[in-house]
Amino acid sequence: MSGSRERTIADVLPGPADPPLSVLFCGINPGLVSAATGHHFARPGNRFWPVLHAAGFTPRLRPAEQGELAALGLGITNMAPRATARADELSTAELVAGGARLRELVARVRPAWLAVVGITAYRTAFAAPRAVVGPQEPWGATGVWVLPNPSGLNAHYQLPELTAAYAALQSRSGTGSSSASAASRSAHSSSSSKV
Repeated sequence: MSGSRERTIADVLPGPADPPLSVLFCGINPGLVSAATGHHFARPGNRFWPVLHAAGFTPRLRPAEQGELAALGLGITNMAPRATARADELSTAELVAGGARLRELVARVRPAWLAVVGITAYRTAFAAPRAVVGPQEPWGATGVWVLPNPSGLNAHYQLPELTAAYAALQSRSGTGSSSASAASRSAHSSSSSKV
């Protein structure tokens, strides 16, 4: 996977036939597995795809199906393009430069919401040391929301807490596949009835 460090991953953005971009998810940077496969959040222990489904954004998808996001009004980009084994290998300068690039991208594609996946990267990139997970100051017409990093290396958030954080944005944005929302509601009512 050493050659993966030199690869970048293309953004997943809607085309002309797709609905408007409702939520643009911004990861920190590609991991080595993502760089090797060309798929965002591709490492097997990463919880992004299961959480996206459980929160009601998507039907169950795998990293190789990331192209289906555009038809749902969803997209993915990264703060920094350089692939690393761990996000903490990035320099402050890389995150700040990535933040500037992200602002330019948001101005160009105009999503209703930008969801930055990783509080530490957000704090660094935008000089916001007191930022917390949840809504931030909007960037013009684009709402900004910071989500916990779904990496399996993030022990601060277990699957139920991750799902709740993502579901809060899903609820606010009104974005989601009807089948994903129905599955999420069904799973929630099943787990509630077991209490």
